[in-house]
Amino acid sequence: MAGAQLTGVTVQQAREKLISVLHDTMAKQFNKKIGGIVMKVVLLEDIKGSGKKGELINVSDGYARNYLFPRKLAKEANAQAMNELKNAEDAKAYKIKADTDAAKQTAEKIDGKNVKLFAKAGQGGRLFGSVTAKEIAEELKRQYKVDVDKRKIVIEGDIKAFGTYECEVKLYSGISAKLYAVVGEKEN
Repeated sequence: MAGAQLTGVTVQQAREKLISVLHDTMAKQFNKKIGGIVMKVVLLEDIKGSGKKGELINVSDGYARNYLFPRKLAKEANAQAMNELKNAEDAKAYKIKADTDAAKQTAEKIDGKNVKLFAKAGQGGRLFGSVTAKEIAEELKRQYKVDVDKRKIVIEGDIKAFGTYECEVKLYSGISAKLYAVVGEKEN
């Protein structure tokens, strides 16, 4: 019956065509059975041994459908997912640039400045308690209109006496400024 449908073709050509079709069909069936089909996915979480959140990776079809997708660890890398990934990377880069620019501006404003603080003291010029990073941050905001988180101010040792103390303000990774805390006696 098959021979009747092939006209104008030699037996050798018909044989080669039949082998080619059978080979393609068997290859597809073989790949489906052993999970040999590979698909691209975008990771939504860090996965040990596979990749980090936001990465585009190749995984087997079965691993994606049976493990990653049901646990919401990844999503298929279609056009929408790729666009979301690109937008997320662009937004992250923009935020980092904005944060570094703001940190540089703040560093320029406060670098080398003196922050005057006043505290009560007892005998011999020793303070009651000590001057903290929180107090320095408050005075920095009041005197220079610069809002800095108290956790970013690094003080060498404790400030328990009158004098001038050098402090470092770590504003961003690799961006810091030095300022001087000048502690004077509070007048009653």
